Amino acid sequence: MRKRVLGIAPGSTTATPATLGLRLRHARLVAGLTLLQLAQKASCSESLISKIERSLASPSLTMLHRLAVALDTNIGILTSEDGPPDSPIIRHDERPVLKAGGIALERLVLPKRGGLLQANIHVVLPGEGSDGLIEHSGEEVGYVLEGTLELTLGETRYELGPGDAFAFPSHVPHGYRNTGNNVARVLWVNSPATF
Repeated sequence: MRKRVLGIAPGSTTATPATLGLRLRHARLVAGLTLLQLAQKASCSESLISKIERSLASPSLTMLHRLAVALDTNIGILTSEDGPPDSPIIRHDERPVLKAGGIALERLVLPKRGGLLQANIHVVLPGEGSDGLIEHSGEEVGYVLEGTLELTLGETRYELGPGDAFAFPSHVPHGYRNTGNNVARVLWVNSPATF
């Protein structure tokens, strides 16, 4: 039975705002950065980082990505409660889910430091999408499982539906939005791990 709704499956884990704040602060201190220095590297306000660290604000996935890149890590390291499993198998009811607004990332590969591969099922509510465009090193490939997705690559927008696939170098500014009336589910793989 496939998961069809946003939420955390029984037995799965995801970082709470308090845990995320602690991990972000720890990563910032380990990197030897002040709030201001991290804010400048991530192109955001010092106040926002302070609020996230104190669990008074939750960042969008795009902002979390910018913070992770500025800290030379990935979102998985900042948000995962548990280390990688001992087994190479992750049962569908045991997958961790990272949620931010109207988007959830169902983890198919659990993040680990130095990992080269990342795979998620992006679950996107109607009208929701990435918060702006991001760019980073690597490559990405995806396959629309269900729903409608508008994929933006640079200045070009593509409408994608079930069965459509895409691939692009991650240095191209990219983002997406669910333009349909139903939940969109997209198998999304990138290397190296950034989320």
